[in-house]
Amino acid sequence: MAKTSILHCSFCGRSRDEVKILIAGQEGHICENCVDHAQEIIEQELNTKKDGSGNNGANFKLTIRKPAEIKSFLDEYVIGQDDAKKILSVAVYNHFKRINYKQVSEDVEIEKSNIIMVGETGTGKTLLAKTIARLLNVPFAIVDATVFTEAGYVGEDVESMLTRLLQNCDYDVAAAERGIVYVDELDKIARKGDNPSITRDVSGEGVQQGLLKMLEGTEVLVPPQGGRKHPEQKMIKVDTKNILFICGGAFDGIDQVIARRVNTNAIGFSVNKEEQEHQRKNLLQFINAQDLKKFGLIPELLGRLPIVTYLNPLDKETLRSILTVPKNSLIKQFTRLFEMEGIDLVIEDDVLDFMVSKALEYKLGARGLRSICESILTDAMFELPGSSTKHFTVDISYAEKMFGKSKLSALKVA
Repeated sequence: MAKTSILHCSFCGRSRDEVKILIAGQEGHICENCVDHAQEIIEQELNTKKDGSGNNGANFKLTIRKPAEIKSFLDEYVIGQDDAKKILSVAVYNHFKRINYKQVSEDVEIEKSNIIMVGETGTGKTLLAKTIARLLNVPFAIVDATVFTEAGYVGEDVESMLTRLLQNCDYDVAAAERGIVYVDELDKIARKGDNPSITRDVSGEGVQQGLLKMLEGTEVLVPPQGGRKHPEQKMIKVDTKNILFICGGAFDGIDQVIARRVNTNAIGFSVNKEEQEHQRKNLLQFINAQDLKKFGLIPELLGRLPIVTYLNPLDKETLRSILTVPKNSLIKQFTRLFEMEGIDLVIEDDVLDFMVSKALEYKLGARGLRSICESILTDAMFELPGSSTKHFTVDISYAEKMFGKSKLSALKVA
């Protein structure tokens, strides 16, 4: 009689001594192991019904790589910018290592390190963030800070950036909570002066204040279809403590702020003039949080963006490499487009040098190279499909003629 009176779990059959908790029901009991297992089944079934298939949303499976592996992958798609690549690789590796590994001790809690990248337009800020997200296989969203306004004003709320992240992973909240958000044009929400604003700055300082809790980590109620057009929708709760925020901006004019802080006008016989000239051309290498504060970012926001990195301006050699070296280089893209029509495209080296010189002349960065390529090859891409031509060579005379006919040639160099 004593053995039959021992309590046991009605699902797995474990006795009271074999489990930590045994919850009593009307006609049976259940242990904590079976409760956990039942919870997993419920979550899996709910995700399957929401997605309409058995794929559990976008099926993002995080792949952690070592910093050296991340940098070598970035080298295949992004030319130069070694300092920014190293800083990004270490920051991203530490962030996802923090997510995957449990805390060793309760008194040490590793905080996340959001990143801010400063660089001229076309230097590769967006490409770096996009390439890292592709390598790690995590949800990724690019948002533009210029559309945000303070809550209650015309524009978008800062929570809408998480809406785009959810949309990119088919509303898989667990995947979104370990994703990457790239906030572009952060310099456009700088406040108008270094002193606190005495008037309402709803698209500048007001947006910065709205970003504070989100960057640090908090539970945010996100409207799945955008907040103001569908006020009746049910909100989705998203915890941002494991979402990595990478912010970028050109910060046009910040080099003057850096120049006033860095002494680049020393005189004397021992002064290295070549080194000084190199420093003047790339003052961004000396950037710190104090310069960003003077530019117009509030100290509270800078405290939540502890990693500050910079991107070098593109010189002639770097632009030349961008045209041909990366896996998805421009020349390889246009060559593939002509291959689809059965045409073998050959672009001579003189033409590549011509493209680079024009991109430097108009100060358009790497994005300008595509515009120049399009202006040179548009007529060929219009006329050759459907013709009998199987081989097409672009020489310098053809490139200069086609570029001269384009609207780009009418640009005035400042």
